[in-house]
Amino acid sequence: MKRYFAFFIALILLYGCGAAINLKGKVASISSGKFLYQDRNLITEYKSDIDAVWNACEKTMNDLRASETQKERKISSGVIKGVVQGEKVTITVQYVSLTLTSVSVFVGVAGNNIASRLIHDKIAGYLSKP
Repeated sequence: MKRYFAFFIALILLYGCGAAINLKGKVASISSGKFLYQDRNLITEYKSDIDAVWNACEKTMNDLRASETQKERKISSGVIKGVVQGEKVTITVQYVSLTLTSVSVFVGVAGNNIASRLIHDKIAGYLSKP
C-alpha cells in the first residue's frame, strides 16, 4: 500500500511538468504535451498539409526579416535556413501524413528553446489565418 501511495504522490508532483530522457547522448523531452525537444531542436506536428506548413514557415522567416535565407524543398520535406538578429535559424519541415506535418526549429549555436517557441507560435499563427 505504501508503494502505491508513494507512486501516486510522485505522479501528482510531476503532473504538468516536462520530462527528459537521455539515451546514448541524445536528449529528448516533452513540454506541455505539444512540443518535443530533441537534440536541441523544438519539434511539433501541425494538423495541416505540407504545402500550407511550408508557406507558413516561409512567411515566418520573412516576418522575422531573416537574412542569408536558403531554401531547399523536396517532395516530402524541406529546410529553410537563415540568420535572424545574428542567430542562425534552421526550420525543417517533414511530411507525416496527408493532414499532418512535423516542423523542427533550431535557433543559435546551442539551441534556444524560447526563440524556437516564438517561431513555432508564428508558424501556428499563419496556419490559423484563412
